[in-house]
Amino acid sequence: MSRPVRRLQTRLMLAFAVFTLLVAGVFALYAVAFMYAVEDAFFDRVLEQEAQTQLAHWHASGEWIQPREPFVRIYASPDAFPEDLREARVEEPWRREFAGREGRHYHVHALQPSAQVAPTWLVAEVSDWLIVRPMRDPLFALLAATGLGLVALAIGLGFWLARRTARPLSRLAALVDAMRPDRPPPPFARYAGDDEVGVLARGLATLGERVHAFIAREREFTRDASHELRTPLAVIRSASERMQGETGLSPGGRQHLAHVHESARQLEQTVTMLLSLAREAWTEHGGESTAVLPLVERVVVEQSPLLDGKPVEVDVEVPPHLVLPVSAAVLHVLLSNLVGNAFAHTEDGRVRIDLADGRLRIANSGRIAAAEGDWTQGEPLRKREGSSGFGLGLAIVHRVCERHGIDLQLVSRADGAEASIGLDARGTEGAAVAGEAIR
Repeated sequence: MSRPVRRLQTRLMLAFAVFTLLVAGVFALYAVAFMYAVEDAFFDRVLEQEAQTQLAHWHASGEWIQPREPFVRIYASPDAFPEDLREARVEEPWRREFAGREGRHYHVHALQPSAQVAPTWLVAEVSDWLIVRPMRDPLFALLAATGLGLVALAIGLGFWLARRTARPLSRLAALVDAMRPDRPPPPFARYAGDDEVGVLARGLATLGERVHAFIAREREFTRDASHELRTPLAVIRSASERMQGETGLSPGGRQHLAHVHESARQLEQTVTMLLSLAREAWTEHGGESTAVLPLVERVVVEQSPLLDGKPVEVDVEVPPHLVLPVSAAVLHVLLSNLVGNAFAHTEDGRVRIDLADGRLRIANSGRIAAAEGDWTQGEPLRKREGSSGFGLGLAIVHRVCERHGIDLQLVSRADGAEASIGLDARGTEGAAVAGEAIR
């Protein structure tokens, strides 16, 4: 399921709108705060001038005079304050500005003629002289309308800019989203302007042409390799099988012919695995499942020539109902390599194919061919001593498992070796290697 695409044009418009709204809100807050600060400073200045006049008259005559401003009163102590001012000052005595009842608003200033005299108080009830309060609602409405207008302007500007900037990129993204490996690349050159989008379009056009040509060559190669390599190998293998039945061959010739037959079989198996990795369609098998037991029996029969002349027993204990969520072609490639390795490298003993701990297991016990170095990590060109293979089988198996998300575990013990496949073959991110394994 593809993720929903969030359009770049919408993001740009939203960013412009949010930024404009934020800037308008901040400057509106500053403007309102400035108006209130100027208003408070005006009343504080009036009280300061009145205090200077009162103190000068008190020092000259020892009495207070009637304030010049009609909204200013003199109180001998806070107990004489109006009731609402007195209650507000009890809660916050350090303040110089208080809100009273019924819309009244007070500014307070202390008169301290000397340290030996109790302070007298100037109180200005300025509710009828406020400037900001009467115009507050119209002011907020004006600021809101201005902010909305600026936001609308920002959205329009963002739409225009996003259309000019993001529209070519959106068209280019739509072309990229519509690209398919089996189709020629779309006409990117149509959007190849002289800006960054044009550079990107030209680069995608070149890349698309190269990828399309590469896929075409890959398909031609896999088709030709499937026919031109597998057909001669099948002929060589069939001819060697018929020649082995002739009675006139010398022991040395019969041995050489057996080597030819075995090399052809291994090369045919390697070609099959390589082609399985080259075919992209194999990675999307649409939930295909495969019955395991019939395929195991088929692989055992196909690999049985590797046991000719060896005292090796093969036990198959796989439930008839067992099904793996893997395509038959992929599972055949894996089992052919793992079972073939078990047969080829077991000199005597037993090869067992069964279920163990919720996994399909191929285990061999008995005398096993010696190992050369650490071949257990699936490194190319690393194989067991005496192996007639090319050292690529296990490396290809690991790549197949990683390609299809199959959980493969390989373990080597003192009395044998074991390979196992998780029953939930698509439940892992890739192949896991635990310990050592057969090769």
